[in-house]
Amino acid sequence: MKDPYQVLGVARAATDDEIKKAYRQLARTLHPDLNPGDKRAEERFKEVSAAYDFLSDPAKRRQYDDGDIDATGAQKRRTWRAHGGGTRGSSRAGFDFGGDVDDILAEMLRRKAKGKAHGPADGNRGADVRHTLTISAADAAAGTTKRVTLLSGKSVDVRIPAGTADGTTLRLKGLGNPGIGGDGDALIDIKVDLPPHFTRRDLDILLDLPISVQEAVMGAKITVPTLDGKVIITVPPGSNTGTVLRLKGKGIAGTGTAKGDQLVTLKVVLPDHDPEFRKLVEKWGPRHGYDPRAKAGL
Repeated sequence: MKDPYQVLGVARAATDDEIKKAYRQLARTLHPDLNPGDKRAEERFKEVSAAYDFLSDPAKRRQYDDGDIDATGAQKRRTWRAHGGGTRGSSRAGFDFGGDVDDILAEMLRRKAKGKAHGPADGNRGADVRHTLTISAADAAAGTTKRVTLLSGKSVDVRIPAGTADGTTLRLKGLGNPGIGGDGDALIDIKVDLPPHFTRRDLDILLDLPISVQEAVMGAKITVPTLDGKVIITVPPGSNTGTVLRLKGKGIAGTGTAKGDQLVTLKVVLPDHDPEFRKLVEKWGPRHGYDPRAKAGL
């Protein structure tokens, strides 16, 4: 890989924020979704992503700046000098290989691996990368397959299991950034997009449902949308604005078997400029007047 600083067009003294800003500007113009079929842009995008991943790792950046590793993350061979008057076999770090560079490096790597109970032996596993995938509520409920373009430029088909909840993370092994100790993973964060008119509260779905005066007074059966399709609900006679009807199990799928409900809040809507309705109220009002504010304590 080329010098990551040159790839991103930043100075070696650049701050983390400057490096991130440079990467985002390049990624916005080079992403494969914006340059379909442009192989040159795709390769450049991969190069920029790899450079950012490299420099965003504090340990790798420090080692690279110190000359300990190259731009691929590989250890650089150093010229070692035996101390103690140049006597062959002497060592300042507890190595006793007669100054053989290959043996010294092998022992250093062996000791480093021994000190790590988990992870790749050389500690240079590629970083995981995150992607957000937005799907419809219907697809989340039924399951689907979506094609995703990763930061590497590679496109993969991601299987979304039926009942996938909003906020679920799917892990694609080995599809993250490359590394000497193994490739990282691609983490797909699922966002479930709600249809119009719906809002969410935890696992519950909220819907404001306009109803007419006649439906509120007399009661009615009304078709309403849910995430699983349309259903018929019964509006009880004498319903009022603020009445809440609960549809069990019609909310968002959570972890395990948990699932929220759909809460339908009734909103009584008067007819628009209906003279006949106005005359009816004028006749009814004086004889059946009531104070709704008194009931609310206002």
